[in-house]
Amino acid sequence: HQPDLNITNPEVRAEIMRIMGFWLELGVSGFRLDAAPFLIELKGIDGAQGEDAQGEDSYEYLREFRDFLSWRRGDAILLAEANVAPEKVGSYFGDGTRMHMLFNFLLNQHLFLALAREERTPLVKGLHMTPPIPATGQWAVFLRNHDELDLGRLTEVQRQAVFDAFAPDPDMQLYERGIRRRLAPMLGGDRDRLKCAFSLMLTLPGTPVIRYGQEIGMGDDLSLEERNAVRTPMQWSDEPNAGFSPADPRDLARPVIDGGDYGFETVNVEAERRDPDSLLNWAERAIRTRKECPELGRGEPRVLEVDAEGVFAHVCEADGGAVVAVHNLTAETLTAEVDTSGLAGETLVEVLGSRASRPLEPRTRLELGRYGCRWLRVV
Repeated sequence: HQPDLNITNPEVRAEIMRIMGFWLELGVSGFRLDAAPFLIELKGIDGAQGEDAQGEDSYEYLREFRDFLSWRRGDAILLAEANVAPEKVGSYFGDGTRMHMLFNFLLNQHLFLALAREERTPLVKGLHMTPPIPATGQWAVFLRNHDELDLGRLTEVQRQAVFDAFAPDPDMQLYERGIRRRLAPMLGGDRDRLKCAFSLMLTLPGTPVIRYGQEIGMGDDLSLEERNAVRTPMQWSDEPNAGFSPADPRDLARPVIDGGDYGFETVNVEAERRDPDSLLNWAERAIRTRKECPELGRGEPRVLEVDAEGVFAHVCEADGGAVVAVHNLTAETLTAEVDTSGLAGETLVEVLGSRASRPLEPRTRLELGRYGCRWLRVV
């Protein structure tokens, strides 16, 4: 469905750079390299095959694109979609002169396994499996994107656990390895659980990448083929075509979601902006708070011990600051005891929530609602 490019041909590379230059002139902030491993694959070129189909020389083409980008606009980025084994990640970052960012598919898959099982162990494992990257590189942390939720790096048993929880109907699955649903229907429209997942995305190490409509709890249309189920128009209002376009509905590339729990009549930006308790207003507040906590994006993460298997807690530390994030992955209200003995400070200040500050103790007891999340700054 998409062409293979002969990346060894200088005219092909020159054309790619002309296209990049065109969009940079229009003000874009950077580029997502779709299926980056296949972009630089040399299979079929001069007889290359097997391991030679993607030798070290082919990764140097990424450096060439990076050099061009930096020359044209210093603050633009290259974000690669490269769902590769951990040992191959370094080739995409290089020595900090190739890709700026990579999607963290490994962590994403273990995150959904943790949500499915309602236990922290898979998430801790995913963090530990994430390979180190150059200081100038960054991970892109995400929940859903415009493709299927790829579970190919989980074991068959683990993958089935995620299917059972979030895609029990075979029509919800794709390519025997993924889920073709949006986040909100996967989580049953549970507002507390959606907030928990959103909070995890904002606090795990890296830069959060938000799929349009995720902030309002948009649904999917499983009557559409394959990945198109999650590619319906953005729902701006309850006006015709969800306020997306004044065109005749028959002329839209894909139909808007109409009726039901996720129809544009009820799930839309305009309605949620007017509702102080909406998911959108909570998400906006969480994003603002995230920007006030640079440790969450730049800090080195460290998992904290908790006495409840259903609770995940970690701290991110950078430049003398530290922020603790605690998430209840279960539907039960509980009190968890978090080992905070290794933190230097006197007080835990609540930054996402309305609770009062509290003294920092070696072991901190925190109340968590169902799928509750708390962010606390150490001062």
